Amino acid sequence: MSGTKLVLTTLVASLVLAGCASVGPDYQRPALETPASLGAVATQNKQLAVDYAAWWKSFQDPVLDSLLDEAAKNNQDLILAAARIEEARAVAVGTNSNRYPSVDANLGASRTRTSENAGKLGVGVSPYAKDFQLSLTASYEVDFWGKLSRADEAARARLLAQEANRGLVQSSLYANVAQSYFAMRAADAQLALADSTLKTRQENLRLQQKRYTAGATSELDLHVAESESAAADISYAQAKQSLSNIESTLAVLLGRSASAIAQPVIARGNAIDSLHQQLIMPADLPSDLLNRRPDILSAEQALVAANADIGQAKAQYFPSLKLTTTAGYESRVFEDLINPASLLWSLGSSLAQPVFRAGAIAAVVSGAEARKNQALAQYVQAVQGAFRDVHDALNNTAANEQVNAASERRVTALKDSLRLADLRYKNGYSSYLEVLNAQRDLFQAQSSLIDSKRAQLSAVVSIYKAVGGGWSKPETLASK
Repeated sequence: MSGTKLVLTTLVASLVLAGCASVGPDYQRPALETPASLGAVATQNKQLAVDYAAWWKSFQDPVLDSLLDEAAKNNQDLILAAARIEEARAVAVGTNSNRYPSVDANLGASRTRTSENAGKLGVGVSPYAKDFQLSLTASYEVDFWGKLSRADEAARARLLAQEANRGLVQSSLYANVAQSYFAMRAADAQLALADSTLKTRQENLRLQQKRYTAGATSELDLHVAESESAAADISYAQAKQSLSNIESTLAVLLGRSASAIAQPVIARGNAIDSLHQQLIMPADLPSDLLNRRPDILSAEQALVAANADIGQAKAQYFPSLKLTTTAGYESRVFEDLINPASLLWSLGSSLAQPVFRAGAIAAVVSGAEARKNQALAQYVQAVQGAFRDVHDALNNTAANEQVNAASERRVTALKDSLRLADLRYKNGYSSYLEVLNAQRDLFQAQSSLIDSKRAQLSAVVSIYKAVGGGWSKPETLASK
């Protein structure tokens, strides 16, 4: 057997044996050490009654439900994420189409004149000529090495990553809207407290002015009352400012127009106290809940795509086989175009084997492997971040519950202290400063209690977000 025949025989045999095998590594999920349980939630309610896809319903606030529905329809971040999914889907469809033959219809007509002095024309032959063609041309690249299938795999993975990214945007949006709503209800409570305190301080100031005019109190007590009234006025203005800023932030999250953001009108539902009383949290959180976190799903699909890119790159080392065929009609006379005598056809194939590329293919492969290592690191970081988020949310929930309980006890004690201080002052056993100190301490404790309730609600929302609540897997993701 000659050398040429041996080479051809070996090449054909290798193609046959290769079949449709894909070069490059097949994807395998990285093995990570994770705990079986995420931890327990330190709450009195131990009933697992949470729908993680619609966790906000556990707060039983119809206004919160309606605000989340509004945000889901109008938020620009969600609209942007949806558009990115459509772009990725279009890319995936285009990439998949490369695995199938392409067919083109051709209709051509031309009129030419040949030089009579060029010696190309026979005697009596007209220098003018017409040509009409009608044909179908098909071409197909045989995917022996899996280059096209790997490209399709990568494109589908990137589509799934974009779908998961939308879930991340949605989950974050719902958490931000809920936390902003709770912050608004807390700000409402702070404003009501500041208003009540301001009225109390103003009434105290009027009483001290009357007592000072009657000579029943000192100038010091009068100035202290004036100072406390001014301080209460400052607190009221700051509470009003904070509430207005929170409302505009919430209006942006809801996707409202610029005019609606400038003059936000946000509906109110349950008070901060009743929201706190309606918490329903599970006693324990299994770690497989993190399998629904959209950021982890997105990071893994990015890793799948990067892994498939290596196969695409390595396929360039091997020969590519393309098949082409043409069938149609050609005639100098248009009336004879659709005539059996005008029939034409051709079959062809081409086999291209890279021989020398000065390391270009190796560079592409190295780059693909480096991007896979980056995607792997990002996936590990996503898993690490998920467990950290759950740990911090559980820790904050437990700590805030203790703080909230202690704050309630402190408010109760300070109310009794103010009552006793007021009795002592009215009976002449203490100065007015003792009453003012008791009022000041009670105001600060009540303000801190409102903040602790808001922090408790925010921490609970963080738990739902940390375990991937607030979105449902698309069917394409759920089936992977």
